[in-house]
Amino acid sequence: MLNLKQRDIQKLIVVGDRVLIKPTSPSDKTDSGLYLPQGMHKKEELRSGFVIKVGPGYPIPAISDIDEPWKEKTEEVRYVPLQPKPGDMAVYIQKSVFQVNFNKEEYIVAPHSAILMLVRDDELRLD
Repeated sequence: MLNLKQRDIQKLIVVGDRVLIKPTSPSDKTDSGLYLPQGMHKKEELRSGFVIKVGPGYPIPAISDIDEPWKEKTEEVRYVPLQPKPGDMAVYIQKSVFQVNFNKEEYIVAPHSAILMLVRDDELRLD
């Protein structure tokens, strides 16, 4: 677990195919009213949370312009963008993510492959 000190969250840069998620706090009791033990939430396979920041995506290899020498050469990296957008509710696999504490709050860094489902609804937005 990484502990970052008091800095602005906007200064965080998420790289590659990673997504920064603010996990929702799981319920401490079941639908039938039974209270769950303290460590039970850590063992849950699936969790959910709000997407805070998204990395640029998967890098695309540079294509050589050998057959078109008149084109201007650029070394700009291009990416295939990721599906999540800030504010989406993400359902992810708990064992594939990394926990980060930032400004005394818990966040999750998840690879795009760990996200199983997104809910995009303006009423769910985390503000």
